[in-house]
Amino acid sequence: MQMRTELEHGERRTRPNATSARAGGARRGRKRALGLIAAALVFPVAAGLTTTVSVAAAAPAVVQTGPTDTAGATVRAVDWLTDRRVALWVDSPSMGTPIQVQLLLARDWNSKPDAKFPSVFMLDGMRARDDENGWTLETDAESFFADKNVNVVLPVGGQSSFYSDWIDQNNGQNYKWETFLTKELPAILERDWRTTDKRGVVGLSMGGTAAMFLPARNPGFAQFAASLSGILTTTTLGMPEAIHYAMMDAGGFDSEAMWGAPGSDTWESHDPYLLADKLKGVSLYISSGSGTTGPYDEPSGIIPGVSTNYAGMGLEILSRLTSQAFATKLKKHGIPAQIVYRPSGTHSWPYWEFELHQLWPQLAGALGVEVDKPECTATGAIGDLAAANGWLGDCLTPEYDLAGGRVQDFRFGRVFSSEGVTVPVAGAIGGAYQKAGGPASTLGYPTTEERGTPDGRGRYNHFRGGAIYWTPQTGAHPVVGKIFEEWRNQGWEGGPLGYPVLDEVPTPDGRGAVQGFEIGAMYWTPETGAHAVQGMILGKYAELGYETGVLGYPTSSEQPARDGGRFGEFQHGRIYWSPLTGAWPVRGKVLEKWLAEGGDTGRLGLPISDEFPAEGGKGMQQNFQFGFVTVDGDTVTLHP
Repeated sequence: MQMRTELEHGERRTRPNATSARAGGARRGRKRALGLIAAALVFPVAAGLTTTVSVAAAAPAVVQTGPTDTAGATVRAVDWLTDRRVALWVDSPSMGTPIQVQLLLARDWNSKPDAKFPSVFMLDGMRARDDENGWTLETDAESFFADKNVNVVLPVGGQSSFYSDWIDQNNGQNYKWETFLTKELPAILERDWRTTDKRGVVGLSMGGTAAMFLPARNPGFAQFAASLSGILTTTTLGMPEAIHYAMMDAGGFDSEAMWGAPGSDTWESHDPYLLADKLKGVSLYISSGSGTTGPYDEPSGIIPGVSTNYAGMGLEILSRLTSQAFATKLKKHGIPAQIVYRPSGTHSWPYWEFELHQLWPQLAGALGVEVDKPECTATGAIGDLAAANGWLGDCLTPEYDLAGGRVQDFRFGRVFSSEGVTVPVAGAIGGAYQKAGGPASTLGYPTTEERGTPDGRGRYNHFRGGAIYWTPQTGAHPVVGKIFEEWRNQGWEGGPLGYPVLDEVPTPDGRGAVQGFEIGAMYWTPETGAHAVQGMILGKYAELGYETGVLGYPTSSEQPARDGGRFGEFQHGRIYWSPLTGAWPVRGKVLEKWLAEGGDTGRLGLPISDEFPAEGGKGMQQNFQFGFVTVDGDTVTLHP
């Protein structure tokens, strides 16, 4: 596993903007300053001199800085990555942009379709990426939660945000994460994704800080909160400066755009230490290492206890010091918490993965779900197949009935059995199958295991009513019905259209369906059948308004034409293309007269223009390779 610390310079990403450019020279000095802070902390720890920090301050009133009107938060798009991992793009009214949230659905999501489940929000660290949450990038969270009966919520993005509502836009971002997470997102999860209002929140580093102040600032939001290596006193001597340096290093963000000047009410209202008394009733878990070399670190070989992960050492010591102060404050208020001080370990993902496993029993208890999965076994045909396909892992559920067959869920896929055929479906193909509706959909039950395509590019499963094809470039998409039959007749993915790149969707007029492929599209209506339109002919068809334009639906797939050209027939005309002439439509009276003269093989040759007003304003004209045609009322004249 690649180890990533939250301030590891090799992982730093910057964004090209004016703020970053102005800050460029200053950032190098700030990084050196942060290194000095880390160095000052590392060596006392190596010598065993770390002590608990005592901090005294009055708890401020909670200041809500974000908007409270969340009307209009909607899901723009849904992408099923597997049968139980889903990416949502949520239009956030507060942030004014789509936010990606990935879900790991509960163990019994498929076997108990009427059940609802508690949720666990997993918050990322300072270097949160825009494509995927660090918990699935860097840890075993997906497989770990596979047998847990909770919906796991993974916000994507928010680098250096502390998951808070910022007082100003900065670095191209309009951060209102607190409003999004506590007001906008829960309503969508509860309404559309079978999620209850019981929640846990787990965060590491920056996310650990937020995991403590979000429940404190939003009573009832979470019944469990865990900080793994979080910074839990943010306003004490030197901490605002350290946070500022860290944010500048992780993306060039200005901490004053987040909470204003140090010492402001907004800083204090986001300090877990000062909000500690507001966490009564929340089950708390707080952990940190010591900063010294642990089982997942590489020793420097120079100083005992010092690893090569210097930044991770300093950051973990900051976390230990602030966590100790926070724990002292909790004890003062009589608030119980599970406090875990590991004797070693730096600020890096392997330790947070370890802590996730350790905190689960407490989290499960707080949310009212079982710690361990119920007993299950795989028997009969499903058991035989599972035994022969060890990659499926252990069973998660007993067998259950579904749409005229039997199904059993495993850690890394599902096994379907119907009419004597028992087949596994998993991964992205499993996600596309789930999105389509599974065995109850047009696809029906699978008839083959996942196989590789002859060209080596992709994978597929066949089903009773079609197939699902996948490549890394196109994703996984089902092909069904008459479109599937015509695509198969044309040579599958090896034919002229290539792989599917979109799912089949109804056409805007409601008369038929269309599906996009790598090299064109396939249209179908009950009247016209299924036919492909591709290449330059598709481009011209698009210019003319597709099926709602003057040509209507295709009535044939492409056919050979003169001079190495091609043509497609439509309800109200044709489109001809050749390398020499390009793509042009021919229709109506011009098409009738032209075809009567031999069409593309006749004396006029191929079309080289659209229709246009004839000279003198009388009728219209269309040009061909070797002449033109004019139409004036009912009079059609060829001009070779």
